[in-house]
Amino acid sequence: MSTNNRSNTNSLPFLLTGIPGLETLHMWISIPFCFMYIMTLLGNSMVLLAVRLDKSLHEPMYYFISMLAVIDLIFSTAVVPKMLGVFWLDSRKIGFEACFIQMFFIHTFTAVESGVLLAMSFDRYIAICNPLRYATTLTSSRTIQIGLLSLARAAGVMTPLMCLLTSLPYCKTRVIPHSYCEHMAVVELACADPSVSDLYSLVVATLLVGTDSVFITFSYGMILRSVMRLPAQEARLKALRTCGCHVSIILLFYVGGLLSMYLQMFSFGLAPHVQVLVADFYLTVPPMLNPLIYGIKMKQIQEGIFKLLGKLEKVTS
Repeated sequence: MSTNNRSNTNSLPFLLTGIPGLETLHMWISIPFCFMYIMTLLGNSMVLLAVRLDKSLHEPMYYFISMLAVIDLIFSTAVVPKMLGVFWLDSRKIGFEACFIQMFFIHTFTAVESGVLLAMSFDRYIAICNPLRYATTLTSSRTIQIGLLSLARAAGVMTPLMCLLTSLPYCKTRVIPHSYCEHMAVVELACADPSVSDLYSLVVATLLVGTDSVFITFSYGMILRSVMRLPAQEARLKALRTCGCHVSIILLFYVGGLLSMYLQMFSFGLAPHVQVLVADFYLTVPPMLNPLIYGIKMKQIQEGIFKLLGKLEKVTS
């Protein structure tokens, strides 16, 4: 394909299908997604405000939790409003650039979240296994630097992928059988060989997720060994409760991500609408559940939120 034809084709917008085969039910399907988005906005905003206003939460662990809350807000807002537009208004059109910007945000902040989860495991490892060094090892400035490093790492590896994807000509069809610009669904529309971008994305995903998950597993293995050696049962339970909260979030992130990825790669005989719904739920359920997990399992976050609600009640009364 000539350069002019390629640029003309790539200037055309894509069309999002929504949930293939369930278009007549879009209005009903939108209800749980709208509810989850509202809960995501409220829950993560409350966590951020609680950490910001409660000075007792000005510690590295809560800064990392704040980072996760910001990631969840960006992650959801990059996807759900457009998804609801498709469901409610049949606003299926999405510009070529907008589609890849949305994809960039999804991939980048997935990688950022993986980096933050790794940092949280390191935080708990130092706090439990080397408590005397905790205050000097993880200062507030160093915590912020770790967050920025996670963002830089993610953007650095995802930018070349977006360059590879946007350089492909998309001339088969403009219809994406999905409710957002899902990577593999978009690549299938290319009329050139996408093997280079496929190989790059596979290598990056394997290295990022593989490396992070190995270090996370090692950190929590060492933590578990140290916790079991603590003499006081109350101290063991407190440490396990905090780490259990983190492990719940990690499992939700990695297991959900792997399930969604494999269902997009291999249909396993499932209907297309099932594959799309699983991918949609992966992008909307964890951001909603993360602040609930903090609130249920972490007493300090609970108290911070209750203090915040008390202040709001005094202001309104």
